Amino acid sequence: MRDETHAPFPQINRGYNTTFRNGRLSVGLVVPIAQYGQSPVPDLEGHLDRVQQAEQLGFKAVWLRDVPFNVPSFGDAGQLFDPFAYLGYLAARTTDIALGVASIVLPLRHPAHVAKAAATADILSGGRLILGVASGDRPEEYPAMNRDFDSRGAAFRESFDYIRAMGMPAPQIKNRFGTVDAPIDMLPKPWASKLPLLITGSSRQSPDWIAQHGDGWMTYPRPGVAQDRVLQDWRARLNALEQAPKPVLQPLYIDLADDADEPPSPIHLGFRSGHRALVRYLQQLEAIGVNHLALNLRFNANPVEETLNRLAEHVLPAFE
Repeated sequence: MRDETHAPFPQINRGYNTTFRNGRLSVGLVVPIAQYGQSPVPDLEGHLDRVQQAEQLGFKAVWLRDVPFNVPSFGDAGQLFDPFAYLGYLAARTTDIALGVASIVLPLRHPAHVAKAAATADILSGGRLILGVASGDRPEEYPAMNRDFDSRGAAFRESFDYIRAMGMPAPQIKNRFGTVDAPIDMLPKPWASKLPLLITGSSRQSPDWIAQHGDGWMTYPRPGVAQDRVLQDWRARLNALEQAPKPVLQPLYIDLADDADEPPSPIHLGFRSGHRALVRYLQQLEAIGVNHLALNLRFNANPVEETLNRLAEHVLPAFE
């Protein structure tokens, strides 16, 4: 079932509202905006300059990751910095670009800390936080934090409920993470009515639970026909549950070639191509209902600053 009406998404905060438009695709970047294909650990020299360049060029969002440990089997240490500390830093050094996290691993953190840190980043950024949440996919991290990997699905749900409760006036909740009741409260509250919480993958939950509770869904790249079926099912499920339209985003690794007409050739979770093939692919994603694409330049061959400028010149104008 397709949402042919393109009813507007609910309005939550500045970051969510400017990044997600029903029926349209926007483009963001995965942080670090860096090349590090030969190593799991990026060189972060110039990291702030690149985020600020992305904002100036018109990219809609940057996406941090929650990678507490450098796990060799995972092969990617992310942006190295703690996501919440880094969100505060970026909030002070940018003005308009949405600040996303894809995604906080809820079972590895106490939800009181997540709720307070996220609301703080949301306030300090003027409502630009988009909080992706996940159950986690690196088993090695769980014993390091004395957490149970097998029960992470239940822990995710209870943590999610706890965070939602902390954004409400006079919060009340009782679960494995604690009991909160009057007269205590958590401050600050989010910038707007609530934190935008986007669920990553399945997070060990049923599709109905994700559609009912999330403010959007982060999914993974798939071949075009398969992704179209998945997104049709997503919209049909929202309709069946009488939910408002909710956005979908996905990541994509790219290597932008010098030749504008170079055809696509596969790389890890993405492809190398010229900008014309990239635009055509993004237009296909827009047509099937992807609302935001987070580009990852880890395996990009050309200098990052040059690639950002070329993306802004040749790709972003097609999705304004």
